[in-house]
Amino acid sequence: MCGPLMIERYSLPEMAEIFSDVSKFRRYLEIELLATSAHCELGVVPRDHAQICRDRAPKVDSEFVTAVSERERVTDHDVAAFVDVVQQQIGMPAGAWIHHGLTSSDVVDTAWCWMLRDAATLIDNALVNFCEAVVALAEKHRDTVMIGRTHGMHAEPTTFGAKVALWALQLRRDRDRLDAATKRIAVCKLSGAVGTYSNIDPRVELSVAKALGLQAVPATQVIARDRHAEYLWACASIGTTIETIAVELRHLQRTEVNEVREGFTSGQKGSSAMPHKRNPISSETLTGLSRVLRANLQVGLQDVALWHERDISHSSAERIVLPDSSMLAYYMLRRATRLITNLEVDSAQMLKNLHSKHGVVFSQSVLLALVTSGMSRDDAYRLVQELAGRAVTEESQFRELLAADTRIGLTSKQLDEIFDLKKSVKHTNRVFEALASKQL
Repeated sequence: MCGPLMIERYSLPEMAEIFSDVSKFRRYLEIELLATSAHCELGVVPRDHAQICRDRAPKVDSEFVTAVSERERVTDHDVAAFVDVVQQQIGMPAGAWIHHGLTSSDVVDTAWCWMLRDAATLIDNALVNFCEAVVALAEKHRDTVMIGRTHGMHAEPTTFGAKVALWALQLRRDRDRLDAATKRIAVCKLSGAVGTYSNIDPRVELSVAKALGLQAVPATQVIARDRHAEYLWACASIGTTIETIAVELRHLQRTEVNEVREGFTSGQKGSSAMPHKRNPISSETLTGLSRVLRANLQVGLQDVALWHERDISHSSAERIVLPDSSMLAYYMLRRATRLITNLEVDSAQMLKNLHSKHGVVFSQSVLLALVTSGMSRDDAYRLVQELAGRAVTEESQFRELLAADTRIGLTSKQLDEIFDLKKSVKHTNRVFEALASKQL
């Protein structure tokens, strides 16, 4: 018997506790006791026996886990071992009613869904906090002008705030995906060996579902695994959005760019060998962990197709990927929040980089002005391309080359308007309007 496999380095206690063996068996026990009580209300289990089951229910702690583990060495079946230990500690004849009419998957699948629902709540809270930190950063730098890049090359001016606000919108979509997956996974199944309620009244399932805040759903022996795959997709999507942010920050922190820097605490070392180093370790860590989330999603998708009414090919894999993805998504959100909150933004360096190519980033505005003046687009393009190339190679100001070239024919006023930086970014507020309106 083993608990979650995620290494301690990336486990936070409140999430790890959800998937601990103690927590899992507490859930198993509560499901069994609720089912026994429901059977009692239907007249199947004697009332005094149902009460004895509740009163004598074992305390689920590390000793209980050890007892189940020892029993499993005999049964070679974890749920059967659990039932044996519970029945033995409650005592007969009342204990015989534990697991009445149930199959192992009734208990295990309902417990999984209960755990994942609670894990999703933690992830959602962390996602909200991260999104709030991202929005705050966007608002702070709403007017911080920087160069936009396509293919890694200077393109046109934008603002750092607009860049960050787009991240916030993507995070909101991630929250919608998580919400949908949570609704889909928060279900309950207590319908017996092949899901036909052959030995259990459907009202037992409804009673247990209501007590746990879950939705009773039709199933075979197992709850359909597309639900679990959707949950893993929500976790992977969150991780991929975090990676999108992390990769951008890694590029912007490169020595040659130097526009942002991860927070660096007193006493921190960037390299064991080179004291001058200040590496983007959080962004790189988050990038790597997102790969694990996507790999786990592939496992979840492969777990959907099972033989007939069930097999257990999904079970072993789920013991790893469901807890690990939950813990990783949660850890990544918490660490990404710390990264964004402590991020250093160098607005002066952003402006310096924007002007480092001598104004050629306004080339499209020049092109359109020439087309508007009557020049063909291809002729205008070739002319602007020629002068922009000279500005870069000769390290000359693009505007001065335009003003001096008789082929251009643009007035000083027109050039002022073309090279007006504020005009270039005047519509970037649209993304903030989307944020304010809760638009996705």
